[in-house]
Amino acid sequence: MSEVMDAYWRAPPMARTLATAILITSLGVYFGFLNYTWFYFSEDRLFRLPPEIWRLATNFWLSSPKLGIVMDPYFVFQYLSQLETSNPRFPNKEDVLWYLITVGGIIIALNRAFLGGAFFLQALIIALCYTGVQDQRGVKVTFFFFQVPAQTVPYCIILAGMLSSGDPSGVPVQLTGIVAAHLYDFLTRLWPEFGGGPNLLPTPGFISRLLGTGRVSERAYGTAGRAAGPRDAGRASSSGADTGSVLPDSWKTRGSGHRLGSD
Repeated sequence: MSEVMDAYWRAPPMARTLATAILITSLGVYFGFLNYTWFYFSEDRLFRLPPEIWRLATNFWLSSPKLGIVMDPYFVFQYLSQLETSNPRFPNKEDVLWYLITVGGIIIALNRAFLGGAFFLQALIIALCYTGVQDQRGVKVTFFFFQVPAQTVPYCIILAGMLSSGDPSGVPVQLTGIVAAHLYDFLTRLWPEFGGGPNLLPTPGFISRLLGTGRVSERAYGTAGRAAGPRDAGRASSSGADTGSVLPDSWKTRGSGHRLGSD
C-alpha cells in the first residue's frame, strides 16, 4: 500500500489532482452519494450572489457513465501528464495551468454559445490529446491494440466513444475540444512562428506568483533558473519583494509522467 501511495504522490501534481477529482466526483454522482447539480455549469448560478465560481472548474469533473468512470480519468492523467513532464511547449507549471484555464474557457464559451450542455469533460480530454500529439506528427503510437499515426489519436478517441456508446450525440461537444486546442495552438505557436506576430496568450505573471515558481524550475536532473527579462524586472521593481506561494509545494515540481504511446 505504501508503494502505491508513493507512486501516487510522485505522479505529476496537476494530472493526479484533476484525475482524482474526476474519479471521486463521478463515483459519487453515479452511485448516488453526490448531487450532480452541485457541479454543472450555468451562467445563472455563476452570476448570482454569491457567485458559484467553482462551476467554472467542476463542470469538467464528471465522466461519462459505466466504463467512462475509469477511462476518462485515465485519459486525463495520461495526456495531462505528458504536457506537465515532457512537452517542450510547457516548460513550467504555470504554462500548463494557464493552458487549462484558457482552453477550458474556450470550451465553455463554444458549448454555451452553440451547443448548450452543462458538463464538458469529453471536450477537455480531446483538447489535451490534440495538444499532446502536435509535436509527434508522423510518429506511430499504440491506441489500445492498434498502431496509428499520433495526430489521429483524438479522432480515434471520438470514434471509439461513438462506437462503444452507439450514440453520436456527444461528438459535437468533443469537436469543440479540437477547436479550442487548435485555437490555443494558433494564438501561441502558429501565429508567432509563421505569421510573425506576438504570442497572443502569454502566461500571465500572476499565475507564476500563484504557484510560487518565480524564475526557478525544478527538474529531474537539477534546478534551472530562468533569465530575468524586462517583464520580470518590471514585476520585481513594482512589487519590491518576492511573493510566496499559496498552493502546495507539489505543484512546483514535475513528476515522472509518461509520453503518449509509451509502454
